[in-house]
Amino acid sequence: MQKLETMIPERTDYNGWTNYETWNVSLWINNDEAMYRLARIKGHSGYDHLIPALEVNFGQMTPDGVRWMDPKIDTDEMDEMLEELCENY
Repeated sequence: MQKLETMIPERTDYNGWTNYETWNVSLWINNDEAMYRLARIKGHSGYDHLIPALEVNFGQMTPDGVRWMDPKIDTDEMDEMLEELCENY
C-alpha cells in the first residue's frame, strides 16, 4: 500500500495563482484602493513598469512582506491581470 503522501500530488499553485508571491501582490493591487488606482494608471505597460511606482508610493514590499520585485512572481500572469484591470480605463 502506498503512503498517503505519495498518492496526493503536491499543489503547485496558490488560490488559482502560480504561487503565493504572485497571489499576494495581485491581492493587494486588486483590494487596496490606492494601489488599484495606481495600477489602473500605470499598469498599461505591464507589471515590470508598475514596480517603480509601487515602490515609490508603498515601499519595497506589500504589507505582508512580499517584495514587489520578488523573482518568484509570475510577471506574465501579473501582466494578464493588469491588462484586464486596465481594459476599460
